[in-house]
Amino acid sequence: MSKPAPVFRRSLLALCAAALVSGPLLASPAHADGRTKEPVPPATMSKVGGDRLGVPGTQVQPDAGTPPLPKITARSWIVADAKTGEVLAAHNAHWQLAPASTLKMLFADTVLPRFEKTQLHTVADSDLSGMGEGSSLVGIKEKLSYTVHDLWLGVFLHSGNDAVHVLATMNGGVDKTVQEMNAQAKELQADDTHVVSPDGYDMPGQVSSAYDLTLFARSGLKNPDFREYCATGSAQFPGDYTKDKAGKPTKVRGTFGIQNTDRLLTGADGVRRYPGLLGVKNGYTTNAGNTFTGAAERDGRTLLVTVMHPAAGSSEVYKETSALLDWGFNAAPTVKPVGTLVPTRSAAKANPPAPDTKGPAQATVSGTSSSHGMWTYAGIGAGALALIAAAVLLVRRRRTAPALTLPDDSLPSRPSRRK
Repeated sequence: MSKPAPVFRRSLLALCAAALVSGPLLASPAHADGRTKEPVPPATMSKVGGDRLGVPGTQVQPDAGTPPLPKITARSWIVADAKTGEVLAAHNAHWQLAPASTLKMLFADTVLPRFEKTQLHTVADSDLSGMGEGSSLVGIKEKLSYTVHDLWLGVFLHSGNDAVHVLATMNGGVDKTVQEMNAQAKELQADDTHVVSPDGYDMPGQVSSAYDLTLFARSGLKNPDFREYCATGSAQFPGDYTKDKAGKPTKVRGTFGIQNTDRLLTGADGVRRYPGLLGVKNGYTTNAGNTFTGAAERDGRTLLVTVMHPAAGSSEVYKETSALLDWGFNAAPTVKPVGTLVPTRSAAKANPPAPDTKGPAQATVSGTSSSHGMWTYAGIGAGALALIAAAVLLVRRRRTAPALTLPDDSLPSRPSRRK
């Protein structure tokens, strides 16, 4: 049984936070015949990453040769270049929605660096308290020991809420971990996100956005361990101790196989395995529907796609992600960015922008905004260098966002499979 006081406090805070999020997320109007209407995004949303990302609807700037966007049913989605940060296209990118287990990416960004992979932890009964009814479980048992490596495989492959709660306990408790996750979201400029439960389980007031989930994935992919876990297709997970013929436990511990629930990675359940997929994380809850953030590499380009709450059908989120990845790789050479993935607040503070010498009309073309802590890029010198600078700006228009601080070969070109 969980301790009532912390749970009550979290619930009270969650109910207060719920009053602050957009109305369409919490309640949907009904038709005269009683059918529930599809919720609509807020009229105005965050402009972090660019003014156009705060506008409802699909945002894309095609150029000659840009293929048309595929038909997408998701309430919110985004296609971005992981290395340059350019947002190639988006739809309601900042709509605050329930994230489901994709929130585990932020959990990993926050907690994964804290412990060595070989550290061993013996699970107490209290470690597994407080999990929501119907939580996805990898099969952790009390009084058995697991390495941190085992626990992260449980988080990434089987989306185990039990593994999340054990790691959160090791990190000082669920409440402390939630606070740190919210602080980490703020550091990443993921201002649409509010964490109530570290595992992504449906809770009042727990929200994120396609934009923020993409920031979490991009941040995580800078960590080699994160890349290993999210790219692992299958693994052996520690089980109970085997028994002898008399039924007494031996000193030999058994294992059982677990498979990554990311169908684009494994090609399971009729979903085509996406070539060059690097991970990252899928999720499903009643409120969130299906959610997924995926990263894929092709010809030296790494794209990130997040899809939130597509039409009914557990495979639809993968099909729409696959279609957007295909579009992104084909469109990247010609499409103009509509925004950018912002750096961390610390990086933005350490590298303040130079005075902007562009006119207002030019400033909006870049797809960035000075609001919500955004940075703008350095202005081009005037005077005798004006014509040269303008030419350089034209040539480099699509490379204004900061590069991901990873060499091309630091991301695996194909997912590994561990038995």
